[in-house]
Amino acid sequence: MRRRDIITLLGGGAATVAWPAALRAQQRMRRIGIILPATADDERFQTFVGAFLQELQSSGWSIGRNVRIDTRWATADAAAIRKHAAELVALNPDVILAFGASTVGPLLQVTRTVPIVFAVASDPVGNGFVDSLGQPGGNATGFMSFEYTMAGKWLELLKQIAPGITRVAVLRDAASASGNTLLGVIQAVAPTLRVEVTPGHMRDAGEIERFLAAFARTPSDGLIVTTSGQAYFHRDLIVTLAARLKLPAVYYEHSFAAAGGLMSYGSDYIDQFRRAAAYIDRILKGEKPADLPVQAPAKFELVINLKAAKAIGLIVPPSLLASANEVIE
Repeated sequence: MRRRDIITLLGGGAATVAWPAALRAQQRMRRIGIILPATADDERFQTFVGAFLQELQSSGWSIGRNVRIDTRWATADAAAIRKHAAELVALNPDVILAFGASTVGPLLQVTRTVPIVFAVASDPVGNGFVDSLGQPGGNATGFMSFEYTMAGKWLELLKQIAPGITRVAVLRDAASASGNTLLGVIQAVAPTLRVEVTPGHMRDAGEIERFLAAFARTPSDGLIVTTSGQAYFHRDLIVTLAARLKLPAVYYEHSFAAAGGLMSYGSDYIDQFRRAAAYIDRILKGEKPADLPVQAPAKFELVINLKAAKAIGLIVPPSLLASANEVIE
């Protein structure tokens, strides 16, 4: 969906769709809140919202006719997210769509009654968002951003694209339970691939620069960037440093490869926003978040940036190219 189409939909100009009989009988306007840790001109999130709106519309919800959507582009600033979360809850929506722990946490601090569906969230049990994956138990449910086994796959892919690697830096959010668990999975797999792992933090830009500059010493060095809000916030810096230091790097999400990173492997967020729309449809029709299980990713995508590979002198194996969902040239 193109950006102007998304804006039209958010403004109430959605095309009329055929309503199921159950919805035709239901005249009350329903209200959906959306909170995103991004700005309104973020093309990545525009695409996610577009997929969500299309799926919602296919379920019989027509903006301006039987549903209203209130969107908060909260940026990545924690204080701004808390402010927008409180404003959104005050509108008393029927359900709220959220993205990531940075928005789900603040929402749960201000409401334990308004249903929340997260399209993407890391370790929802460890973060206290739900009681368990099978029985969330509260007012939140949704979709995990990854499975922990994915961390081992990152290291395997790095060795495939750069077989000479013997040392790997792992950037993770040490304040997050998931960040440390992902590191643990990588460390467990590393001996079988004869790789030494060096963990690093990414609390701020200066720390990232100092860590990578100190680490990158030989052509046998590589980099893994694990999933977190901090990683996305510092995405352009990390990608630039990896290129400058000639570090083969694998990232957790498509936008890193699109921004010039060598390779990404992770869950398909567009698919997860579509699945989140299906959950919201079910909640609007009477089901409870407490009874809807948190689900693991269903689709994964491997993206390889050939331009980035050439810039650091790598030749991508044909077998790896053949397995990629997208090749950037």
